Amino acid sequence: MINRRTFSKAAALGTGAAAVSLSGPHTRASAASADSASPRPHGGPTPAVPVVTPGTHTAFATLKHVKAGVLDVAYAEAGPAHGPVVLCLHGWPYDIHSFVDVAPLLAGMGYRVIVPYLRGHGSTRFLSRRTPRTAEQSAVALDVVALMDALKIPRAVLAGFDWGSRTADIIAALWPERVKALVSTGGYLITDVKAQREPAAPAVEHTWWYQWYFATERGKKTMEDVDDRIALCRYVWTLVSPNWRFDDATFARTAHAFRNPDYAAVVLYNYRWRIGLVEGEPRYDRYEKLLAAQPSLHVPTVTLDAALDPFTPPGDGSAYRHHFTGPYEHRTIADVGHNLPQEAPTAFAQAVVDADHL
Repeated sequence: MINRRTFSKAAALGTGAAAVSLSGPHTRASAASADSASPRPHGGPTPAVPVVTPGTHTAFATLKHVKAGVLDVAYAEAGPAHGPVVLCLHGWPYDIHSFVDVAPLLAGMGYRVIVPYLRGHGSTRFLSRRTPRTAEQSAVALDVVALMDALKIPRAVLAGFDWGSRTADIIAALWPERVKALVSTGGYLITDVKAQREPAAPAVEHTWWYQWYFATERGKKTMEDVDDRIALCRYVWTLVSPNWRFDDATFARTAHAFRNPDYAAVVLYNYRWRIGLVEGEPRYDRYEKLLAAQPSLHVPTVTLDAALDPFTPPGDGSAYRHHFTGPYEHRTIADVGHNLPQEAPTAFAQAVVDADHL
C-alpha cells in the first residue's frame, strides 16, 4: 500500500492547492483539472469514457502467459492488438480483477490493455526454484519492464494503484523512455527505506497495523496459512474501502490469486524490506540507490486520490506535487476507497485517457 513516510509527512501539511473532486462509482469523470503544468497539446477536451456501473464485468475472457525475466507472467489482455498500450498494475491485497471493468472501457476506446499478475500472485510463477522469492520495489518494476520486452512493447501508458502505482512510478523514474504517460493512484509512492525506519505519527502507525503484524512470527504464520491469509486480506478490504459493498463472489474471484505458492514469501518480504528488516538482493542494489534519492518524474502524469482511503494524505496532492515535473493533473475521487479502479472504473479509465492526452 501507500508509502507511510509520504503519508506521515503529508498529515502535517493541511490543505494545499485545490483539486478536482470527482464523484465515485456512478458518474463520468470530468477531464478538467485544477492543477495542470501545461495545456493539452491537442487542444480541446479528450474523449469521454462511457459510464459503467462497478461490477458490470466479472471476468476476463482468457489469460495469457509469457516468459519474462525471472517469471512466467500470467496476464489478461483486451482491445485491438495494434492499439496504443496501457499496462494496468494491481496492488495488495488485490489482483487483476481490480481492472475488470476498466479494461473493457479502455479497450472500447481503442487501447490494447495488458493486466498482469504481479510476482507471487495468481498464476504468475517463478521460472526457477532457485530464484529468491524477494520483492524489493525495483524487482517488481523490473518484472514489468521484462514483460514489456517480452511482448515487444517499447512504450506504454502505465496506470496503477498501491504496489502498482509504486511500480509505475519507478519505471517512470528509471526508464522514462518506456512510459508514454502515467496514472498514479496515491501520488508519489517510491519507497524511501531510510526514512521508513523513523517513527511516524501515532495515527499513521495505527493505519499500518498489518505491516507491523507481518514483521512478527504471528503475522508470518498467518500469511503462511492459506485460509488465515485470505481472511486477513478480506478484513483489509473492509478497512480501506469503507463504502465498497462487495459481495462474496467478488472477493472470491480475487482471493484465488492469494493461493499462489509464493504469495506469503513475496508479501512478507516486501513489507519487511520496506522497514529495513531484511536486506535486498545485491542484484537490485544499483536501482535502489537511485530510488533512495527520490527522483522526480518527468512524464505526463495524472495523480488520483481516493477520498475514503485511509492512506490518502490531506492537501489534495500538495504533499507530493513537487515530485512531478512534467505535464500534470491531480484529482480526488469522492466516495471511494483504496481499490479505486474497481470501485470507480469510469473515473480511473478517464484518467488514463486524459493522461495519454496531456
